[in-house]
Amino acid sequence: MTDIILVGCNGKMGQVICRLAENDPEVRVICGVDISGEKKNDFPVYTEFNSKIKGDAIIDFSHPSALTGTLEFAKKTHIPAIVATTGFSAEQKAELAQAAKEAPIFFSANMSLGINLLIQLAQRASQLLEDSFDIEIVEKHHNQKIDAPSGTALAIADAINDISKAENEYVYDRHNVRKKRSKREIGLHSVRGGTIVGEHTVIFAGQDEIVELTHRATSKEIFAVGAVKAAKYMVGKGPGMYNMRDLVAEIQM
Repeated sequence: MTDIILVGCNGKMGQVICRLAENDPEVRVICGVDISGEKKNDFPVYTEFNSKIKGDAIIDFSHPSALTGTLEFAKKTHIPAIVATTGFSAEQKAELAQAAKEAPIFFSANMSLGINLLIQLAQRASQLLEDSFDIEIVEKHHNQKIDAPSGTALAIADAINDISKAENEYVYDRHNVRKKRSKREIGLHSVRGGTIVGEHTVIFAGQDEIVELTHRATSKEIFAVGAVKAAKYMVGKGPGMYNMRDLVAEIQM
């Protein structure tokens, strides 16, 4: 049994995790940390971390502003922290990396197993096609999403760039530059509208042929499922930075 400390327990994703845990005999939410302090479920809720809080793993599905509190508690207790929030600044990402020197930290731009499989497939396709195919990434999200391109789109581009033969340039806005596309470009394009949960397509466009890899999220529940899987995976891990690639690799073993 994995006892979960749930940060942001009263938020939408926090409540999804609560429902998942109720139907999973391997996990339970032992307590919550939420700025509202409201008790919506059958476990104690605290407005901040304190010495009463015990558990096997922390899942933080709250807000970037809560990151420091979560990391400080993880460093103090050495309880693994699964950070599922997005929209972090460069400074906060550096804070994550620093905390991982003292505590086990799991962070991924997207908690979906399917997206992380897509990233692996995109890397494989790029290895085979990059010499003769142009690469473009299109992401679609709901009209309330603030950041563009999405963190996941950037993670896909970074993963492709990591295994490329040469450094690629990210191009976000083509209407400002009137020139031909270079071979070492990865185009990133954002669509915002309606209630689209999330869609990412990697386009490999070659001479007279196109290869597309697409992942569509039809519910936010997939991100909660990934977070719970990550919590189980992280129990007993030592200090370090972990991500969905590590989790997917373990599943494939």
